[in-house]
Amino acid sequence: MFICPNCSGRLNRSQNELGIFWVCPACSGRAVGLAVLRKAIAPKFINELWGAVREGNGFASRPCPSCTQRMLEVTVAPQAIALKLDVCKRCEFVWFDPGEMEAAPPKPPPAHLPGEMAEKDLPLEAREALALYKVQQIAEAARAEDPSPDEDWKTVPALFGLPVEAETNPLQHWPWLTWSLAAIIAAVSIWAFFDLENVVKQFGLIPAEAWRLHGATLFTSFFLHGGAWHLIGNLYFLLIFGDNVEDYLGRGRFLLLLVLATVAGDWFHILAAPHSLTPCIGASGGISGVIAFYALQFPRARLGFMLRYYWRYSWVQIPAWGAFALWILLQFVGAAQQVAGFSEISSMAHLGGAATGLLLWLVWRKMAAKPAPDALVREI
Repeated sequence: MFICPNCSGRLNRSQNELGIFWVCPACSGRAVGLAVLRKAIAPKFINELWGAVREGNGFASRPCPSCTQRMLEVTVAPQAIALKLDVCKRCEFVWFDPGEMEAAPPKPPPAHLPGEMAEKDLPLEAREALALYKVQQIAEAARAEDPSPDEDWKTVPALFGLPVEAETNPLQHWPWLTWSLAAIIAAVSIWAFFDLENVVKQFGLIPAEAWRLHGATLFTSFFLHGGAWHLIGNLYFLLIFGDNVEDYLGRGRFLLLLVLATVAGDWFHILAAPHSLTPCIGASGGISGVIAFYALQFPRARLGFMLRYYWRYSWVQIPAWGAFALWILLQFVGAAQQVAGFSEISSMAHLGGAATGLLLWLVWRKMAAKPAPDALVREI
C-alpha cells in the first residue's frame, strides 16, 4: 500500500502507455518511478535530477510513499521556474505535487519526414501500437546510454559477480514472507555455525537415509548452510527475486512454490547418488524454483552484470530470460560433473528446483488464462 506524503491517504494505482504510477485522490499528487519518467520527461532534466540526488544536493523532506523513509528534496530548474521535487533514492520514486509534473519538460517527439503521415491521422489501433513501440525505443536508448544501475549499493554485489536488477518495478505488496524466510534461514544457519558438523550430521539430507527423522531432513536441510558465503549468496537471490515472485503469486502460492521446489531439488540430488552418505544442506533447490519462475514471468526484466579487468570495469544488461538460459546451461554442466564425482555443488538440486518453477509457471499460467464460469455465461 502506498501512502500520500501530503494527506497520509492511500494512493490509487494508475497506468497508461508509459507505465504504472500512483495518484492521490485527495490532493492529486503523483508518485512516479524513475523508469517511467525516463519515457515521458526530457533526458537532460532526468539526468540533472538524478545527478543531484546521487550527490546529495538537497535535504530530507517528506516520507516516501513506498518505504516511508525521508525523501530528498532537490531543486531543478528546467526553465525559468525552479521545481522542488522530492525523490526517494532507495525506491527510485519522484513525488510530484499538483502542477509540477506539467512544468517538467516533456520528451521531444520525433520529427516527421516530408510526405510522412502524421501520427494524429493514423487509426487508433496504429497509434496505440506506435506508442508502445516508442516506449520500447526510449527504454532501450536509456539503457544503451547508461547501462549502470541507478542505485549505488548495487555495485557491491556486482563486484562479486552477482546479478543486480537494473530496472525494478515497484511492488504492490510488502514481501513479508520473503523477508521472514530470509530472517529465519539466517538465524538458523548462524546458530548452526557454532556446532556445524554435528548439526549437519543430525539435520542434513543424506541420500542413503532420505527418510531419516521421518523425512524431516528434506526440509531441515533447507535452513542450514555450510558457511557465510553460502548463506549470503542464497539469501541474496531469495531477496532479489523472491519479492517480485511473492508480489505476483501471493503468499500462499509463493510458499507452495518454495516447498515443492525444495522437495523436487532434494529428490533430484538423491537420484544423482542414492547411496551417498554425505549430508547435503542449503536452500538453493527451493530458490532455484523462484529464479526459474521469475525469469519466465518477467522475461524482459533487465539484469545488470559488472565486467571487470583489474581496476577497469563496465556494465552490461541482459534480459532475465537470457541470464536464466545461461544459468541453466551451467547447471547441466555442473550436474554432469556432480554425477561423475568431480563437484561438491549439487547442480542436480538446482535443476530439480528450476523444473518445479517451470512446471508451476505453466500450470498457473494456464489457470489464469481460463475465463471464470460467470464470464462464460456473460459472453454467451
